[in-house]
Amino acid sequence: MNGMSDVRLALHSQELEAGQERAMTAPTNSRWGLFWHRRHTRKALLDLTCEQLRDVGLTAEQARHEGLKPFWRD
Repeated sequence: MNGMSDVRLALHSQELEAGQERAMTAPTNSRWGLFWHRRHTRKALLDLTCEQLRDVGLTAEQARHEGLKPFWRD
């Protein structure tokens, strides 16, 4: 365990779910929807722990490189 309490884990999961709902309602076929989606997912990459990054197959360096890209870049 990384020291997060059950309450903090629950709040974090609610924040992630809210972000996913917004991402799903944003029209990704529009330019702004795509920009918002990139911004949100790249920001989320920066918040992942080493264990979570390992689960998705990324190193911390790869996540930092992708997470710090501007939203308008592929």
